[in-house]
Amino acid sequence: MHTAVGEFTLEFWKEGRTHERRSGLRGTVPGFGEVVLTAPLPLEHTPGSLVSEVRGPSIPTAVFETRGIHTEATDLPTLNGSTLRVGDAMVYLRRNRFGLTHRARALRFRYGGDQYLLRAVNRKRFVLARRADDEDPGVTLTARLSGFGGKRLTVRTTGRAGAADISLAVLFAGVDRAPLTRSGAVRAALGRSTRLFAESQA
Repeated sequence: MHTAVGEFTLEFWKEGRTHERRSGLRGTVPGFGEVVLTAPLPLEHTPGSLVSEVRGPSIPTAVFETRGIHTEATDLPTLNGSTLRVGDAMVYLRRNRFGLTHRARALRFRYGGDQYLLRAVNRKRFVLARRADDEDPGVTLTARLSGFGGKRLTVRTTGRAGAADISLAVLFAGVDRAPLTRSGAVRAALGRSTRLFAESQA
């Protein structure tokens, strides 16, 4: 079922202490009820990986996971060495790491017979589009993080959104999207290198 959602906002939340601490974004999406992003899940439950997860009573659970040594130098799952699961389905991700424009570097994937494209506008704004086909005109979800540390997510929906569209748009707010821009990819690589070096000297 597809619904005209319009605009919705999710706010920062945090609970627990130390290794059990959970935080992310939560709020109510018109037509879909409460949606909760945990980004990332407590490391104690995901050894060797970084995992962000979206849940809600009316949407499929979506999970983005990154494995590898570079997870020690970042706070959120990255697009490198990553896997995406929506419900029970594994979703194959592809992107052009050498693209010169934001659209050329966009993340592309297919889920439930639909083709999606995720592109960056800048560091805090991104666009998720489900492409039109013979049966549906598609939908565009434009997301913007605001507040210190991205503690508020505002999503504007153009078209009629499905449950998976909502899951995916919210999930990518809990992913390091820096590689979707050339400058962001360079900054992220330098930051990870510096952090890994500092930790190796500690």
